[in-house]
Amino acid sequence: MERYVEDYQKRRLTERVDILTAINILKSQGYDHDELIAEITKVFYVDLDAFNEMVRVDRRPDERAA
Repeated sequence: MERYVEDYQKRRLTERVDILTAINILKSQGYDHDELIAEITKVFYVDLDAFNEMVRVDRRPDERAA
């Protein structure tokens, strides 16, 4: 599914919970980690520092499983 939004229509994603929600939605649609930033920036202006932090946290192995 191709998504494209004009720049003036884009919402800002600055809250970590909103960024994580967008990441989870994209992952549930089959996007892998390498595709996330490209897809999310088609629709939103993203706080890249927060995005990178969320991706790092999301990729960490679950320490509770050990």
